[in-house]
Amino acid sequence: MQGFKFFAPGMARGVMRGVAHVVAGVAVAALVAPAFAGGSDQLKAFASQVKTARGNFEQRQVKPGQNGAVKVASTSSGTFEFSRPGRFVWRYVKPYDQLLQADGEKLYIYDKDLNQVTIRKLGDSLGASPAAILFGSNDIEKNFNLKDSGTKNGIEWLELTPKAKDTQFQRVGIGFKDGNLAAMELYDAFGNVTLLTFSNIQKNPPLPADHFKFVTPKGADVIQG
Repeated sequence: MQGFKFFAPGMARGVMRGVAHVVAGVAVAALVAPAFAGGSDQLKAFASQVKTARGNFEQRQVKPGQNGAVKVASTSSGTFEFSRPGRFVWRYVKPYDQLLQADGEKLYIYDKDLNQVTIRKLGDSLGASPAAILFGSNDIEKNFNLKDSGTKNGIEWLELTPKAKDTQFQRVGIGFKDGNLAAMELYDAFGNVTLLTFSNIQKNPPLPADHFKFVTPKGADVIQG
């Protein structure tokens, strides 16, 4: 999992390093409502209407280059499923096969190459992390300040800043297009930026709670966080 910034800064090759800082995951779904006046209205509709979803994602970690250019440091892709609040499967397929899975109480991080599982308590950190936008309750404004930030490349954007002072993220950009949540931009406290785009969205598919039960692979080392 090349540097998935929704969890912590500087995670090269996996989400193992620093996962204790932000315990959560990410995914996205299409809205069922028609076009809205602004991104904040669409986000609120997403939180209240979309309870489950599945789809594909592409993740890019970028760094500023010369003359204002943006350099892509790494790219990864995979699939996701979620059932709010607090249940999800976020699987990296390329360039590495790794898995993050939560059952509503615990977060499981599986590195296939190492055959190692790290287990963390999901706890209250979901509510204060960017993942709460997608996996948490619909009380987004309890943890974030929302501000519409206009249209860019046909996508209506809004900016969220966490109300808590001890989070790993300074701000989160969320983009909607034609009523669908299409992209996210994550800006962490270390100046790193992670871009997420989503495709092949299915909204509100049947995903029972036991679908998110993690089964430890045979012979895997288990580390309790």
